[in-house]
Amino acid sequence: MTARFDFASDVCAGAMPETLEALGRFNAGFAAGYGDDEVTARAGDLIRRLLDADAPVWFVSSGTAANALALAAVCRPFESVLAHRYSHVIVDEAGAPGLFGAGMGLIGLPGAVGLVDPSTLQAALAREDDPHWQPPGALSLTNATEFGAVYGVAEFERLIGTAKSSGLKAHVDGARLANAVAAGFDATAAARAGVDILVVGGSKVGATPTEAVVLLDRTLERRFGSRLKHAGQLAAKSRFLAAPWIGMLENGAWIARAAHANAMAKRLAALVPFPLAHPVTTNAVFLTMDEAAQQRLTGAGWISSRFADHSVRLMCSWATTTEAVDELGAALQTVL
Repeated sequence: MTARFDFASDVCAGAMPETLEALGRFNAGFAAGYGDDEVTARAGDLIRRLLDADAPVWFVSSGTAANALALAAVCRPFESVLAHRYSHVIVDEAGAPGLFGAGMGLIGLPGAVGLVDPSTLQAALAREDDPHWQPPGALSLTNATEFGAVYGVAEFERLIGTAKSSGLKAHVDGARLANAVAAGFDATAAARAGVDILVVGGSKVGATPTEAVVLLDRTLERRFGSRLKHAGQLAAKSRFLAAPWIGMLENGAWIARAAHANAMAKRLAALVPFPLAHPVTTNAVFLTMDEAAQQRLTGAGWISSRFADHSVRLMCSWATTTEAVDELGAALQTVL
């Protein structure tokens, strides 16, 4: 039986047509290298318009590189980053933030559905500095979270404000920011709230591998290109990291495709016979399912993942079809 990766992760989907069209459109002819080309400039302008922020934009090839290099820019080696304990930067990046941050630490904070709890943030900030530990130098928020939840603008601004008032820098992992925006989050809130550095996700939304690093704090701009070069992330043919963004943003596909993924998740949630482990807000569906049932689902050809809280995660993408959702819903009925 052929394995079905339709719902294993949104990174399993191919690139949306708009990104491929843009790659073809800007492939012809010659262009300056290392980000000094018109394609990279135009993509940066579209991202600045999306965020309503006058900020430098750099493009890298993976979310791990984007987050690790962004955090290294705002947090010193003897400091640590406060983030949700199940955030990607803590759970899924194999120590990359510490590597690029020259030993920078990570401190996990609790909170439901991947959202940092304000009281635990306050408690972490209240701890006195001590030369024997790495005090916090930055706060990292993920929107949408690894559980598909979305910060409300007021909640988001409050957490950023709390961190900034204690002298911390603020980073946002927006690998699925498009899904958050499609669910109602205002993309312009990041600049207004005082976020220093923001990663805007492309790969999970439907681009070829490309992420945008936005330096909302312009003082971070000096030698940031050197930081990327040192890490092997200053692409010689930068236009091929930038072009997909023109395809995604010039006519609204970035949000429209994410809205489709969110809608498919809601359709799937209505069909599943297992209890939902978490509310469905964006493109993720989490089920309370025992190991035997998950094995039966795998045996039926459908690949899923067991998440950090032991729930089973099913992800929808820009490419998810109603037919595939209905097929999976029927398969779940069978394995119940």
